[in-house]
Amino acid sequence: MPSSAPILRPKKPQPVNAHKADAPISYDINIPYIDVNGATKARTRYPEYLPTWDKMWFDPLPPFEYDDPALRVKDKSKRNLLTPDAKVTEIQPQIGSVVEGVQLSQLSNAAKDELALLVSERKVVAFPNQDLIDAGPEAQESFMRHFGKPNYQPVSGTVRNHPAFHIIHRDGNREEISRFLEQRTTTTLWHQDVSYEIQPPGYVMLGLLEGPEVGGDTVFAATDMAYKRLSPTLRSWLDTLRVTHSSAKMINHARSTASPVRKDAVDTVHPLVRVHPVTGEKCLFINGEFITKINGLKEPEQKWLMDFLMQHIVSGHDFQARVRWQPKTIVIFDNRCTLHSAIVDYLDDDYGAKLRHIFRLIALGEKPIPVYDQFE
Repeated sequence: MPSSAPILRPKKPQPVNAHKADAPISYDINIPYIDVNGATKARTRYPEYLPTWDKMWFDPLPPFEYDDPALRVKDKSKRNLLTPDAKVTEIQPQIGSVVEGVQLSQLSNAAKDELALLVSERKVVAFPNQDLIDAGPEAQESFMRHFGKPNYQPVSGTVRNHPAFHIIHRDGNREEISRFLEQRTTTTLWHQDVSYEIQPPGYVMLGLLEGPEVGGDTVFAATDMAYKRLSPTLRSWLDTLRVTHSSAKMINHARSTASPVRKDAVDTVHPLVRVHPVTGEKCLFINGEFITKINGLKEPEQKWLMDFLMQHIVSGHDFQARVRWQPKTIVIFDNRCTLHSAIVDYLDDDYGAKLRHIFRLIALGEKPIPVYDQFE
């Protein structure tokens, strides 16, 4: 009697497929590596500031003489900047101020020098309702040239014909953000801007063109205060360490996503503790994204020290200031004595970002000053 069981036939051999690598997630959730479209242009009030990726190439930055404008100020009262119409409100006692009643576009050179001193002292200063936002890219670049040499962006979107601009523009990007959050537990990315350059930024300008009604804040941490909270024994050791800052991870990510690259990777050795030329304070010079090596330490020791210092800074809410944005606000901060992170919380339930459009301009400063001369 025939069996009722199904007839089993040998399966055909299946081809063996090589492992297919997953597409890399965004290196930085604030930098979408995608072009904007016509609908995006129609939704923004500032189409001139939509990111472009024009082909260009920049050679390595050579050393240059830097004259910090804050060191030119003789009258510490800042009477040219803080006129009787100015109102200064502290964000936190030791870090951060909001200045109202001052238009940056109207400042004299003497007032700009005093602004550099104020930023060195307060570390981050916000100026709401600035007409400089509507003055155009050339006026904004001209303003920042007073504070130092411009930096040209190696990978991110810029303003056409103005490569010193770093443009952050988000409007939707659901798939990209969802894929990022599948792998990451937070959107925060604590860092110091462009720390891999031989002479990293001193003063940095952020300008908000458009943003959500709520969310999209930026948090700053004071690295001089973070340094002071450590024990004298640990501080004395950190003063002797040198670290390698590299842009290789960022450059390699851009190339892996077929994004334009305008500059080869840069590796620079800096002191882990730098002396601020204006305040004289010792500041931790650390970066969770760009540091690849702590000279003289083995890999487990490097990881332990980096994890400890970054967690110390990230959890130090008593030396942090959270800046809340409103359109046409300009923030100027001192990159030498702060770390910062954008807060990407302006998302809907499908991980789509609300419209946020911001630009950054950098003024490169001095070569980081070590605690001891043997670093030179």
